[in-house]
Amino acid sequence: MDILVSPQIERLIRDSLDEDIGAGDLATMATISAESQGTGLFRAKKEGVVAGLVLLERIFYFIDPKVNVSLLTKDGTQVAQGTVVAEAAGPVRALLLAERTALNFLQRLSGTATLTRQYVEAVKDFACKVLDTRKTTPGLRTLEKYAVRMGGGTNHRIGLYDAALVKDNHIEATGSIAEAVKAVRLHAPFMAKVEVEAGNLTQVQEAIDAGADVIMLDNMSIVQMAEAVRLVNKRAWVEASGGITLNTIRQIAETGVDFISSGALTHSAPVVDFNMKITMNVGK
Repeated sequence: MDILVSPQIERLIRDSLDEDIGAGDLATMATISAESQGTGLFRAKKEGVVAGLVLLERIFYFIDPKVNVSLLTKDGTQVAQGTVVAEAAGPVRALLLAERTALNFLQRLSGTATLTRQYVEAVKDFACKVLDTRKTTPGLRTLEKYAVRMGGGTNHRIGLYDAALVKDNHIEATGSIAEAVKAVRLHAPFMAKVEVEAGNLTQVQEAIDAGADVIMLDNMSIVQMAEAVRLVNKRAWVEASGGITLNTIRQIAETGVDFISSGALTHSAPVVDFNMKITMNVGK
C-alpha cells in the first residue's frame, strides 16, 4: 500500500512543515547562501525497526523539488545503531528547513514499528496475531497503523466505520448483547464484522449465541481467557485486550486466542532516535 496516495497525508506533511518553518528559518537564512549545496545523511542513533522512510522524498519535495532523496534501506528493516538509512542531497537551505519534520516522522514511526516487532517476536511461536487499536495520535492514525504493519503487526479496524465493536454502552442502550448485535446487523453493511466486548464468561456465551464474528476478552485473567477459548470452540475469533504488556503477552498467546490487541503499540512507543548530519559540498 502506498500511503502517499492520500490527500490527507500530503496535507499532514504540509501542515507539519508550516508548523515548524512559519515565516522562515531565522538562523539558516542568515548563515547559508542560496547557492550552497550539500548532502544530509540520516543515521540511526540506536537499534530499531525503521519506518517512515517513504515520507522523506515528499517532505523534501515540498521545500525544494531539487533535493534528491535516496533510501538506503526499506521500511520494516531492523537496523543497527549507526546505520545510515537514507540521504538527501541538494540545496543546504532546503535540507535544513525540512530536517526536523523529516526526523520527527521517522523517529516516531520507527518507535512504533520497533515496539510492535518486540510484541510480535514474543508470540512468534503461536498462531495469534498482534493487533493495534484506535488509541492513536490524532491526525497520525494512517501513519501509525502503517508503522505497526512495518513492525510485523496487523491492523485492527481503522475507524468506527469499517467494523462494529459492541461495547458496554451499546449493550446497556439495547438491553442485551443479543439485541445490540441484532441492531448492528440491521444497520451495518453485510460485509462488516461485528465484534462484542465481553468482560466475563457469561457475556462470552451471550456473544456466541448472538452470532458475533469476534469476541473481545476485556481485561480477563489468564485462566478466564483459556476457559473462554474453550467455550468459543472456533465458533468465532477470540481477541484478548486490556493491559497487554511484553511481560504477559506470551502467557496470553498460550491460551489459544486468535488476536492480541494493545494500544501501547501506538500510544506508548518510545521513539527511535535519528539524526541528519549535513556535509557541505566543497566550493559551494
